[in-house]
Amino acid sequence: MSQQNKPVVTILTAPGEPEPPGTDAISARAEVRFACDEQTLRDTLPGTDVMMVTDFRTEALEAAWSSANQLKWIHATSAGVDALMFPALISSDVVVTNARGIFDRTIAEYVLCTILMFAKDFPASIRLQINHEWKHRDTERAEGKQVLVVGAGSIGRQIGRLVGAAGLSAHGIARKPRHDDPDFVAVHGNDELFNQLGHSDYVVIAAPLTPQTEGLFDAKAFKAMKNSARLINIGRGPIVKTDDLVAALESGEIAGAGLDVFEEEPLPADHPLWDMENVTMTAHMAGDFIGWKRALTDQFLENFDHWHKGQALFNLVNKELGYAGS
Repeated sequence: MSQQNKPVVTILTAPGEPEPPGTDAISARAEVRFACDEQTLRDTLPGTDVMMVTDFRTEALEAAWSSANQLKWIHATSAGVDALMFPALISSDVVVTNARGIFDRTIAEYVLCTILMFAKDFPASIRLQINHEWKHRDTERAEGKQVLVVGAGSIGRQIGRLVGAAGLSAHGIARKPRHDDPDFVAVHGNDELFNQLGHSDYVVIAAPLTPQTEGLFDAKAFKAMKNSARLINIGRGPIVKTDDLVAALESGEIAGAGLDVFEEEPLPADHPLWDMENVTMTAHMAGDFIGWKRALTDQFLENFDHWHKGQALFNLVNKELGYAGS
């Protein structure tokens, strides 16, 4: 604790990123320090009780870890915590929480929107509009199509619920199968992935990045998919091998892709994905809604109150698995 008997909270942001909105509310309850890289972390970590990490790609914490002499809890303001799962943290007593729940609904809306854009061929309609070209076409029905959600956790559940409400058939893939799940027709175990890929019209990646999921969608996975299927990735870019995806799209092995995350971000301007007419892309923003940054701070403050009162934290991450459980 500091001399004022307040806990010390260090907020780690990306270099050049402004303070998170609502920081004044944290300052009213704690001594707040700021860091943006390894050196500033080495200066601020000694005496720090709690960390709030807004830079989900950071490697600075691992580099400065030896300076953490009384750290008890790290909160990541993101759903994915893969950058934080380095060996020293995993083996330590420091608990980790994440932003589970903040982005679930808006990501599900993004997925449903992408499915409907593909079904109604909106990418072609926009190109025709830009060219002032009137061209009637028939489009697909979305109703009754099968959606496979790879990663049937918190975000995946919202996706299953929303696409199901729109008349699609939602199936899930999870570590363990679940029976009688209210948001899915069925939740299959990981060992059923390749079998289910062959039945699905839309495959949605909503899984966290772990050693088990990195590179999961490769040439073999695309070969298992239907030629008419579309891939939607709102999880993590490295789950998909980009070169294999490009090859599958060019050969017609799959029909299209809706991508919000990429192996390399930002995507290079000369990358072939930019010019593919069967691909829609956004800049890692599927869950970002107006006011999301303040919502993240408010969620941290709610959990901070739990911690300060000695109550159980919510959104605890299983550090071995790399994601928060139910």
